[in-house]
Amino acid sequence: MSGASGSRIPGFHNLPVAERQAVIASLAGLDDDERALLLSEAPLTLDAAARLTENTVGVYALPMGLALNFIVNGRDVLVPMVTEEPSVIAAASNAARLARPGGGFIAEADPPCMIAQVQLVEVPDPEAAKDRLEASSDRICARVDELAPGMARRGGGARGIEVRVLGAPDGQRFVVVHLLVDVGDAMGANAINTIAEQAAPLLAEISGGLPHLRILSNLTDRRCGRAGVRYRFEDLAMQGRSGEEVARGVELASLFAEADPYRAATHNKGIMNGVDAVALATGNDWRALEAGAHAYAARDGRYGALSTWRIEGDELVGRIELPLAVGTVGATVEGNPRARLALKLMGARSGQDLIEVLAAVGLAQNFGAVRALATEGIQKGHMARHARAVAAAAGAAPDEVEGIAAALIAEGEIKVERARQLLARDGSR
Repeated sequence: MSGASGSRIPGFHNLPVAERQAVIASLAGLDDDERALLLSEAPLTLDAAARLTENTVGVYALPMGLALNFIVNGRDVLVPMVTEEPSVIAAASNAARLARPGGGFIAEADPPCMIAQVQLVEVPDPEAAKDRLEASSDRICARVDELAPGMARRGGGARGIEVRVLGAPDGQRFVVVHLLVDVGDAMGANAINTIAEQAAPLLAEISGGLPHLRILSNLTDRRCGRAGVRYRFEDLAMQGRSGEEVARGVELASLFAEADPYRAATHNKGIMNGVDAVALATGNDWRALEAGAHAYAARDGRYGALSTWRIEGDELVGRIELPLAVGTVGATVEGNPRARLALKLMGARSGQDLIEVLAAVGLAQNFGAVRALATEGIQKGHMARHARAVAAAAGAAPDEVEGIAAALIAEGEIKVERARQLLARDGSR
């Protein structure tokens, strides 16, 4: 963590927001401008917003919180997360805390290789065209590097091609070329789309066909992140349950997700709760990550779990692998001051750093959800936090929130209208 001494900050959630900001600004070594940005209630200027999207009429804000306690590859990491769901950050932080005695998370990232897809149609002899294209790999790669000279100078650029002949449902046959391109620390969508469009004429010439669709693939299976974690039984014990019982419950839940696509969809959604929140905080395309992750989960022809949990000796071992096409440079990151601030808080200096943290967060989020499901049920902690949000939405003052939330939980009616009635009854409103 850049400028920080650790991500373990006991009692952080009990501090007033201003004190949390002061602690984090000191830990992360923020300068005066960055401190002012952290304290500002204005999420984005209208001018900046207008540069990021079309037909801008305002700015919509979501809260940015920090998941604490993370150790990733031996480094303490503060994890900024943008989400409206309080249980997401709480679950990730708790999962990371339980992992600390075992060394935290070990993560790795593939080289940042993206896929530009070019569909060639009306190819006279698809198989012969495939052979010609493969034989022309060096020529095609040289053309890619001509189209992105800056990328090549920085050590990225063409990394090869792949050619497939696909049969369509109506009997047509297409030739599809994948241009594999190292995009460095960028997510790379715009660069890849430009390469696909401008390299297509050469591919059409070699194949004898016509270029049709020319765009990146969001199934970025050459750009995956992986993470692993080991939870010791002694750290997993809960009231009324031994650590081994908790571990066995998580393992059984994992096997369920691996066997059943209906469960796997929810299992993976829990993973993406964490991944998406970090992607939003850092100015990355969470929709592309969702598309890639779920496609990857079905890569073997059947939808399955992105993570697995197994008991090994006296430890519960979790592993995850998923495509993570993200960047730390580019217009959407550099044009959003809060995204730059989030990356500094995280200490992510490269796209690879960010991928490693994302993989660790996804695994932590998954553990938090599955552990709750396998023990006390998901609703106990979720509804307690939801009740506080409902109380605040009803107009409760900060010193009234806990009391109103407790009353809502006791009644089992956690609704804004009931919270307003309780506030009125107490004479608070």
